[in-house]
Amino acid sequence: MKGTLFQLVDEVTPANLKQAMQQAIEIEIATIPVYLYTYYSITRVPDQATVLKQILDDFKRIDTNGHSEEELQEAAEKLALDIMVFANKAGALIMSVAVEEMLHMSLSSNIKNALKHHGGLPELVGKTPKEWPAYLPGHQPPFPINRAKLTLDQLYTFLLIESPLPVVPNQNLRAQAITYDTIGDYYKKIEDCMRDHLTDDDFNPDAPQLINSEYYAQNNVDTVYYDKDHQPKFSNEDDSGGLIHVRGVDSAIKAMDEIVEQGEGATRFEHGHKEVGDHLTPDGKVVCPIDFDPLSYDDPSKGELSHFDKFLEIYCTITRTNHRLNDFLGTQDFDYSKYFITDLPTNTENATYPETIQKINTLTNAIYTYIFVMAEGCYKKAGHTQFEIFMFGIHKSMIWLLNVLSESMATMVYREGTGTDLKRVAVTFEDYDFAISNDSPKEQILSMAKELIGVEYEVESNGVTSKSVIVSQGTYDRMSDLPDVAL
Repeated sequence: MKGTLFQLVDEVTPANLKQAMQQAIEIEIATIPVYLYTYYSITRVPDQATVLKQILDDFKRIDTNGHSEEELQEAAEKLALDIMVFANKAGALIMSVAVEEMLHMSLSSNIKNALKHHGGLPELVGKTPKEWPAYLPGHQPPFPINRAKLTLDQLYTFLLIESPLPVVPNQNLRAQAITYDTIGDYYKKIEDCMRDHLTDDDFNPDAPQLINSEYYAQNNVDTVYYDKDHQPKFSNEDDSGGLIHVRGVDSAIKAMDEIVEQGEGATRFEHGHKEVGDHLTPDGKVVCPIDFDPLSYDDPSKGELSHFDKFLEIYCTITRTNHRLNDFLGTQDFDYSKYFITDLPTNTENATYPETIQKINTLTNAIYTYIFVMAEGCYKKAGHTQFEIFMFGIHKSMIWLLNVLSESMATMVYREGTGTDLKRVAVTFEDYDFAISNDSPKEQILSMAKELIGVEYEVESNGVTSKSVIVSQGTYDRMSDLPDVAL
């Protein structure tokens, strides 16, 4: 992963603490485009009638167990209903994790900016991985992470990222930073360094930080799903944690503990040893639990699963459903996720697209990058009033504007050269290099967007292609409402 030049060491000391905190920030940043990319491959609310017809047609074609038409119809209707609930829930769970990764980036940034000569300004802009597959800086053993659609393989990667226990996937070692087995192990190295070597005098509580306010919310429209009884369910709980004002050693450690427990799950100690879930074995096998035990939750009320167990629930639901369907149909490789997953390309780059699509992708990348411009700008302002930029500006970019453009791009298709085969489009989540000019990043975004208002693109849905406008006047007006933050 290109970015900050990390030194290969295996412990955190006062001498490399600044580097360690920057590495922590970049670990969190590396996961954001991965989770978002997968999220946008999910059709959260498929058309039930269309899905039911597709399922029934497939069942009639591939069933080898001699079921009657009534039996196939009943099974198809049940699966269609299950998909309506599960697709929406899977999307909500993944987006809830992406939102909390932004929170984790901010907590690590608070710590770095609060540290005096052991810290400094968080570097957020330009830290998205430049090469794909990418690697979490310092993770041992290293494993590739990809911008890819939702599959069991992709979910397995998510489990490796969030695993509370060391895992040994079959990969060649690729060390490039302060090494660690799990993200929890990494933060423990930092915590031990702070406990052993720092005091509250090493922190400046007046340094600009992102802190809690009435504007902070754990949930948004994309982290809510509905159960079979049509009751709304929130993926994140109010008591699972939020922004923390770092004033000294204790609050810094509290912030890091929150990051770890939201990702890996709440912990308890027995006989002096930390106990965690064990649903991913050291040799890399996934163990689907009959039920989720209390160690899986990240909040005191046990209402929210950890990141690891959110991904485990999605993984195990798909695995179990596919197993049940293959038994029913007498097949071996039937995968029902095809009914709600868009077949997005893996690790695509802007340069591979035709010029017209490059323009809309570049605009989307610029809005994605502006999230980090605004976040970094918050740490350059005096006081702690910058939460308005963070909550209004960053959430508006990530939750609304990025959503509209990325979801629309996931429906776009194009024909390469004179070929007739349709190719899928997806936002590439590449850092956009804003020009150093009299025009601010926001003004540069508006200039790009203005050219694309009303431009029609070819889109595909359920096998039918049509033309659609991606940037409307309303979308442009929302961009105009963004805070204006300089580089």
